[in-house]
Amino acid sequence: MTVFSFFHAHRLHMVTWNVATADPPDDVTSLLHLNSQKSPDLYVIGLQEVYSGPLRFVSDIVFDDPWSHLFMSTLAPRKYVKMSSIRMQGLLLLFFSKLEHVPFIRDIQATYTRTGIFGYWGNKGGVSIHLSFYGHMLCFLNCHLTAHMKYATERVDEFEYIMDTQTFECEKAPRIADHRLVFWFGDLNFRIQDHGMHFVRTCINNQTYNLLWSKDQLIMMKKKEQILQEFEEGPLDFQPTYKFDLNSDTYDSSGKKRKPAWTDRILWRLRPKSSTPDEQGEDTVDDSYTSNMEYGISDHKPVIGTFTLELRKIFEIPLVRLQAEGDWSADIDAMVHYTPLQPFPSSTWDWIGLYKVGFTSMTDYLTYTWVKDDEVAFSEEVIQVYVSKEEIPVRGGDCVLCYYSSVLRCIVGISEPFKVGNTVGTHILYAQISPIMDVNFSLHLQAL
Repeated sequence: MTVFSFFHAHRLHMVTWNVATADPPDDVTSLLHLNSQKSPDLYVIGLQEVYSGPLRFVSDIVFDDPWSHLFMSTLAPRKYVKMSSIRMQGLLLLFFSKLEHVPFIRDIQATYTRTGIFGYWGNKGGVSIHLSFYGHMLCFLNCHLTAHMKYATERVDEFEYIMDTQTFECEKAPRIADHRLVFWFGDLNFRIQDHGMHFVRTCINNQTYNLLWSKDQLIMMKKKEQILQEFEEGPLDFQPTYKFDLNSDTYDSSGKKRKPAWTDRILWRLRPKSSTPDEQGEDTVDDSYTSNMEYGISDHKPVIGTFTLELRKIFEIPLVRLQAEGDWSADIDAMVHYTPLQPFPSSTWDWIGLYKVGFTSMTDYLTYTWVKDDEVAFSEEVIQVYVSKEEIPVRGGDCVLCYYSSVLRCIVGISEPFKVGNTVGTHILYAQISPIMDVNFSLHLQAL
């Protein structure tokens, strides 16, 4: 477990896995440590080689891909919300948060960089998610770099290119290197060079992994490449995660007999503390960094890193407090009360969504209403927004209201749960265009 000391502890669970175009397994309990006594506050899952055949990829634009669906359906009942995701062909990055943290995760942006076939094809490259977590700028970068033993230098060049070219619309952190904390992970494809196959496999069988570290290309390149020296990594105290025969723990027995390697890695970069009080504190390191040998659907084994982020919360109250007024059902018009608790950049594109308790993502609303269009009363303390009964679902249940800020690209307030009553009789539901569908759809098209 790696500890970044910013004063308030939050647990982060990270997974990187090259899934080799396989369909997801039935159970990801051990992958996500779901039976752990302490549940994470955040999940970050980076996959490589997600199947991206033409028909599947087009369907994944409109519907959640099978991997995303599995993680969302697994984590939603445990009160995790998918805050962001980005897909570039086979590269997929997912970011989940516990519901209680959702109003404090702001300015969410995602981008991608192609490096395959001279930068025109997305089979290699990087996808990233940028965000503010309680006021601290974080960036998660999932990469799939060039393969094969002889291309170690090219892999570093690709990483440097991704770091230099990815930008965000954010004054505090316009580039990856500007973030307080960066995680770099994925199938980085660095190999073990010089040592012969017999020596490598003997070290693996004897669990003397440390005898291989000096010839690990990433460790070797860190000695001469300044950009790599800025990143830290836990000890490689687990067996190399590539390459295995499918559905086994046996290293490649094919005619090629590829040498085992730690191709799948998780590293981090903590920017040196500034003189501001929010970034003061002593940083300590205590890693939990390992592979999971249970899964055999791919020729790679997944790698898991767990971290504790200790931070001084720059803000501790949501931007908006909101609640449902009176009884809600499709039989009567409804009203929402909301109160801005501090100034924030509101917009005519802000909306309030009605969600089932246990919703999977920000797009998983039952209905929504535009804040400015449907505003019916305003005072210095409380603003009322009207919701037509035609827009309330016939089938009720336990629900929450969420205020979405289009400028900040996030939910900035969540109501307490309340009951929406079931409706007996005929009710017309009006189809609506998702307020964030256009953004997501265009992003997918750009990544094709």
